[in-house]
Formats: sequence, C-alpha cells, structure tokens
Amino acid sequence: MARTRCYRKGVLTDEDFPLDDVSEHLEDESAMVWVDLCGPELAELEHVAEELGLHSLAVEDATSGRQRPKFNRFQGHDFLAAYAVHLDAASGELVTGEIAAFITPSALVTVRTDDAFPIDGLLRQWDDNVDLTQFGIGALVHGLLDFVVDGHFDAVQSLDDEIEKLEDLLFDDRPREKDVQRRSFQLRKSLVLLRRVVLPMREVVNTMMRRDVGLVPVEMTAYYQDVYDHVLRVAEWTEGLRDLVATIVETNLTIQGNRLNVITKKVTSWAAIIAVPTAITGFYGQNLPYPGFARMSGFYTSTLLIVLLSGGLYVAFKRWDWL
Repeated sequence: MARTRCYRKGVLTDEDFPLDDVSEHLEDESAMVWVDLCGPELAELEHVAEELGLHSLAVEDATSGRQRPKFNRFQGHDFLAAYAVHLDAASGELVTGEIAAFITPSALVTVRTDDAFPIDGLLRQWDDNVDLTQFGIGALVHGLLDFVVDGHFDAVQSLDDEIEKLEDLLFDDRPREKDVQRRSFQLRKSLVLLRRVVLPMREVVNTMMRRDVGLVPVEMTAYYQDVYDHVLRVAEWTEGLRDLVATIVETNLTIQGNRLNVITKKVTSWAAIIAVPTAITGFYGQNLPYPGFARMSGFYTSTLLIVLLSGGLYVAFKRWDWL
C-alpha cells in the first residue's frame, strides 16, 4: 500500500490519503506532499508519474532497482537513488535497502523495491525535526539524506567494533586460523559493499548543495553541510577499515609462518636431543670389545654420557629459545 502525507506551511495536516487525492492536495500552493511506494506495480507508479510529470527514464531506474547512488536532474524534477545499510553482527553481512526518490518543488515520492529500507525510521526522523519542515521539500530531502548517512555511520562503527574483536581473535593464545580467515573474508566483503554505497554519496550531496540546483534553502545550508561532513567521515573511515582488514589478513599469514618456524625449530631441537642417546647406545651396542665391555662400568659410563649430553643440549636450547 502507498503511504502518503501532506504538509501545509510546514505542518502535517493529512496522512494516508489515496493516491488520487495527491493532485487535489497540490492545488494548495502552501502544500507539499510525500508519497511512498513499496514494490509498486508499474501501473501504480505510472499513475503517480503522470500526476507529477515524472520523466520515463527516472521511472525506469526506480522500478529496475540496483542503481548506483546518484542524483540526476530532469525537467521539472530531480531523481535521487541511495541505500540504507546495517550490519548483521552475527554473520558479518551488510544488509542494504534501496530507495529512489523523485523530488519536485512541492512533492517527494519515494520508491522502495522491498521492505529492506526502514521507512518508519525515516518518518521518526521527520517527526523529530518538525521545526525544519517549514522550509519545504528541501527539509524532507535533508531528513532522508540524514537518516541514510546516519545508517552508514552506524554500520561503519559496527564494522570497526567487529574488526577490533577480530584483532583479539588474531592474537589469541590458541591458534584459530580458520575463524580469523572466515571472519576476515566476511568483514572485507561487507566493507567493499559499504564502500560502493558510501563513496558516491559525496558526489550526491555535493551536487544537491549547488546553488544552481535550487533544492537547498538558505536556512538549510548548514544542515546539508553537516550531512556532507558526515559523508566524508564515513568515506574516510571506510577506507581506513578496508586497509586495516587487509593488514590483518597479511598479519595472520605472517603469524602462521612464524608459528610454523617455531614448531620446526622445536621439533629439530628435540630430534637433536633424542639423537644423543641413540648415538651412544648404538656405539655401546657394537659387536666387538670396547672400554667397559661386559662390565657395569660401561653401563654407568654410557648412562652418564646420555644424561650429561642430553641435559647440556636441553639447557643450551632453552637458553637460545629453541625450546
């Protein structure tokens, strides 16, 4: 079902009215209308497009989905595509919700392909900033951008927390290479997807703030600048985390190589110690007379040599940190 709202002079006056009433509300010059369509039928979207004079290319982009975050200008209206995101901490998967928006001087039409975009959160964003709606459509668009970018910020914060846990896992006393490798791959995949969503938003917000676009009222300039600052911070943070995950993967490989070297060193040291009694007992097992042959003194001598040489090697290897 379509969700609708009508504001007059910045005050919410009507809600959840039929799509056929959109034109009637827009006859009032002080009114601005918001229409939300979730998984709309083509006929339903074409009906709205006809009422508001929306361009066919923009309608096609909104219905096809999977658009790159962008802001396009058409005659009589603008088109915005963006993504809300959140991180599933259990799986490390980044969940995205696409939204397309048609922006006219008196109407905002949002189109969602499914329920992945949390539209109720957007409504709360608008309701928490009712003092801004007096500035027109630019205020509603700001609320949409602010909500989306805040979601990006929360997602990158969650990724940062998960990467810190990954660092602890990396240096755990018990080797957990498989867990580290699997988690590293999941987080790196999520960071690549987040980067694909976040980086284009710099261009989107920067374009919307241009004076020739005429979307941002003077009173809203500071609010849009604040959103732009958040976009830059998220983009820089995402790039930093991407490099950090790559470093963790390389460190994990280095740790595995070092651990293998330590194991090899210890095995070699024990083999050297074990070789001493083998050599001595082999010597005293010769089938010919030797000093101490067939006497207890020969047994004591061989035993003493084994203890002294093996003990000496053990102490030396411990001192050299080979054991």
